[in-house]
Order: sequence, then C-alpha cells, then structure tokens
Amino acid sequence: MTYVAEEINSQPDLWRRAAAQAAEVTGALPRPGERVAVVGCGTSWFMAMAYAALREAAGQGETDAFAGSEFPATRLAGNRNGSPVERPYDRIIAITRSGTTTEVLDILRKAGDRSTVLVGDVDTPAVTLARDVIALPWADERSVVQTRFATSALILLRASLGEDLAQAADDAQRALDLPLPLDPATIEQVTFVGRGWTNGLAQEAALKCREAATFWTEAYPAMDFRHGPISISTTGRAVWAFGEVPPGLREDVEATGATFVHDPSLDPLAHLVVAQRFAVALAGHKGLNPDTPRHLTRSVVLS
Repeated sequence: MTYVAEEINSQPDLWRRAAAQAAEVTGALPRPGERVAVVGCGTSWFMAMAYAALREAAGQGETDAFAGSEFPATRLAGNRNGSPVERPYDRIIAITRSGTTTEVLDILRKAGDRSTVLVGDVDTPAVTLARDVIALPWADERSVVQTRFATSALILLRASLGEDLAQAADDAQRALDLPLPLDPATIEQVTFVGRGWTNGLAQEAALKCREAATFWTEAYPAMDFRHGPISISTTGRAVWAFGEVPPGLREDVEATGATFVHDPSLDPLAHLVVAQRFAVALAGHKGLNPDTPRHLTRSVVLS
C-alpha cells in the first residue's frame, strides 16, 4: 500500500481529533465580525476557498481566500500613505502543511500580529513567523500528494464555525468502503463541479487526479459549467458534483453521453475522500506511484 492510500484511510479518526481540537484553539481563530483573509498554495488554497465560503455563509464576517502568490500586498499594511487601505484584514490565516512554502512565508512576515497558521510540520519557519499557531503534526504526511492534512485542517475550521462534524467523520469511514463510481480503466476525462464552499472541493479533487495520475481533469463552479465547459462532455467522460446540484444539471450532462456522479448521502468532504481514492486507483491503473508524482516536491521553496 502506498503512503497516500494509508493516509486517506486514516482520515475518519483524524477528523474526529481535528473537530475536538477546535475547542482548544478558539483564541487563535477569528472572532465573529472580524474581516479575514485565508491564504494557501495548491491544496491549501482550495481548503481556504471552502472555509471562506462557509464562514461568510455562517454570518461570521467577510472572508476572502487567496492563493499565496496573489494576496494583494497593500492589504497587509493596514494603511497606505497614512490612510486606511481598502479592505484591510483583522486576521490572516495561513494553511501550510510543510511550513516552508515561499509565498506563504512572505505573507506571514508582513502580517505581524494578525496572523494564524495551521501547520503540519512544527519545526519550520512558519511557526516562528505567525502570532498564533495551530499545530496538526498528527495529520502530517509522507506522500507528496496531500490528503489528510488538508481535510483535517478544514474539519477544524468547520468545527470552529459551530458545525457538528460527527456525521462527516462517519461518512468518511463509509467513503473508504464504497465502490468507486467510475472505472479507472475506461474513463477518459472527469470534470469536477461544486457550489459555494464545495467549489473548493471540486478544485481539490481535480488537482488530486492530476497530481497522482497525470489524468485530464478540470473543475468549475457548477452553475458556470453550462457556460462553455459542458462542450467537452461526451461518452467515456464524466462530471462529478459535490454538494448541492443545480436543477437540470444532471439531465444536461447525461444528454451529452457523459456519466454524472453525485452522492448526496455523504458530507461533501467525505465525498472528496472517494475522489482521493479514485485518484490513487487511476495512478495504479497507469502504473504510477502516487506518492512521488512527476515534477512535484513536498514544498515549493523559491530562491
């Protein structure tokens, strides 16, 4: 068994641990009404997208998500030429498994006492740069491909918003045993779609298949999918939806000959676990090792 397969299987127990830890770190997380930016790179950015959408939907305050490289630098200072900047942030949350990603460290250096980091490796620069540290070393991973750290971080953040995640963890356990909805040997392409917070999950599912198996995937907001991307749907391809499905989307996809995948019985994050398993199965079918995807390293550290 690969490291990533073992790490996928460990998620139900780790989600329960993450949900419990949320009650212990409330002082490191945003208060209701604070304006918050959440940053990350790759998988961590997609988890940031999901949390930002959930926090706003919960009425907790304006919350933006940025890829680390795209954070507007002027908003870090709090003022510009002696005047307040537009949309300054009360707190900046960084999600980083490695604690060494260049773009995230640059933000933490400038964020000062407004920063919180969720980190897997505690012996890293991110820990020394952030004011508040939420350490998840028990969710760190050996595989280059991220799975359990990212989902555990999102579970902790969801729990901090008041969600009861017991059912989500139970769903994740069930997701480990469900038959895969697509056959890796016969499927040509998959497009993942989501709405609201699950748009981030769709982006992450697509990334997992690209990383682990060099497989052709795309991801879009579910409502936007019919504005062009549906044109590639056909027999031998699939559209995989997370969370709420727009009316008529299944029918429109199936009319193209493509397979429509959706499981409303699972918490959407648990449905991501099925997609993780699918990515590993794709890699196995192609004879690839998903622990060491080509051209990728555990962390991107730029000179």
